[in-house]
Amino acid sequence: MFRTQVYLTPEQHAALRRAAATSGVSMTEELRRLIDRHLLAKGAAAELAREPVFSFVGIGESGDSEVAERHDEYLAGTLRDTDVR
Repeated sequence: MFRTQVYLTPEQHAALRRAAATSGVSMTEELRRLIDRHLLAKGAAAELAREPVFSFVGIGESGDSEVAERHDEYLAGTLRDTDVR
């Protein structure tokens, strides 16, 4: 392990202290867990972004106000109607 010094705002410090107490671990362990979750989530998002079927996500505006809310339905319909390989 490496020792690292981190400066936190008072609000971050208090929140970290509460989270650690709730989890029953040290603040250092809670911070390691938070970093792991964050980096794992970023890795999963990066891997998802490499999937060809998702390459179009976020590239433009449809003009349809409900697309953001119903994107899963639209994607499922497109995948159902298209031979994606």
